[in-house]
Amino acid sequence: MGAGVDEMPEFSAHLKIRNLEVGGAEGHLAARLYAVAPDAGKRDTLIVFFHGGGFTGGGLDEGDLFLRHLADENTSSVVLASTYTLAAVKPFPAAVEDAHAVLQWVKKHKAKLGWTGKRLLVAGIEAGANLAAVCTLMSRDRGGPALAGQILIMPMLDPGLSTCSMRDMQHGQELLEVADACAAAYRGYLPNAADRIHPYASPLQSSRLKNLPPALILSTEDDPLRDEAEQYGAKLMSCGVKTTVTRMPPAPLHETGARNECACKRYALGEIASFIAGLERADTAATG
Repeated sequence: MGAGVDEMPEFSAHLKIRNLEVGGAEGHLAARLYAVAPDAGKRDTLIVFFHGGGFTGGGLDEGDLFLRHLADENTSSVVLASTYTLAAVKPFPAAVEDAHAVLQWVKKHKAKLGWTGKRLLVAGIEAGANLAAVCTLMSRDRGGPALAGQILIMPMLDPGLSTCSMRDMQHGQELLEVADACAAAYRGYLPNAADRIHPYASPLQSSRLKNLPPALILSTEDDPLRDEAEQYGAKLMSCGVKTTVTRMPPAPLHETGARNECACKRYALGEIASFIAGLERADTAATG
């Protein structure tokens, strides 16, 4: 990436960012590693993050500011952002197969990432949050890798666009544009209509949500995706999955980059830090 990517003086001088390649389902994928340089030893927690962009666009720079904050404020964690195959190149299930392959890759390359292999979390924003949620299903169904938690930020979970918030918010022009963008994204990602009910494409419609890792789900007050995020949280809870659902205040989500800006500035970082700390305390209690 360009030199400017690494020049953010407002962050800790010890924040280190490194570009690398990881293994996807059918080849190498660009990735970026974020960590505050440790005094000694490796970190116990690795967060694998997938960017937004409606399955059809986006890349490592989309979530860069958010991930700098995330790594800077969670110094016991390493954060790895990975790309995935976009729908214009190959539609579903290419992206989710990539995402799951990345999780398998990180378990085999712990030393390269400065990670002990103890706790693996998966996270994402918007379309990336869909992939993160689906990865928990795939890891359960395919026997690993074991996941300690999932962080879903304003997730796209319902290709049917059937929730009340998705329908009701279409009356405002700005939010109508968001809803239209979601519809266009799903047309590109799921050109085969039958795939729209597949649990690996539409986790909200899945009837098998037991035995999944603890979840933190962040919705936003005036986001058309709000209800599907909160409904998914309710379904996880009903299946016995420890789940925290937080609705963040309104934000100008129609603006370019606003989802990542919202994630940085609207309480999300604090919620994520508390979630990770809770997982760490639970591990300590279980082994202590």
